[in-house]
Amino acid sequence: MAKRKDGPGDRISEAEHAVMEVLWERSPMSAADVCDRVCADRDWSMPTVKTLLSRLVSKGALGTEPVGRKFLYSPLIERSDYVGTESRRLVERLFGGRAAPLFAQLAENEALSDKDIDEIEALLREMRK
Repeated sequence: MAKRKDGPGDRISEAEHAVMEVLWERSPMSAADVCDRVCADRDWSMPTVKTLLSRLVSKGALGTEPVGRKFLYSPLIERSDYVGTESRRLVERLFGGRAAPLFAQLAENEALSDKDIDEIEALLREMRK
């Protein structure tokens, strides 16, 4: 998979993200292959998928490879890079760039399981080494 260091130029919508998840799982794929994976669950049609793929290509998130009369689509950004960027945006936008208030909010709303807390504690211990 080709990598982009700077990520997509524009934000990826929730619908576009669903398409990206399919392609991060397996690529390259044709529009028909993507539709086979998402259309039934989301009540989408082939034109909807083609529109989303086109938007993702223009945003620089996907690349295309012509094969006969169709195109195969592949991510140009790694999922981990996307998740990192979106996580930073969330923390910046909602918590002034600080992660501690995010964890406090999750704890106050009982959104953290004991397993989540154990994993966070292990990550913090590892970071302090």
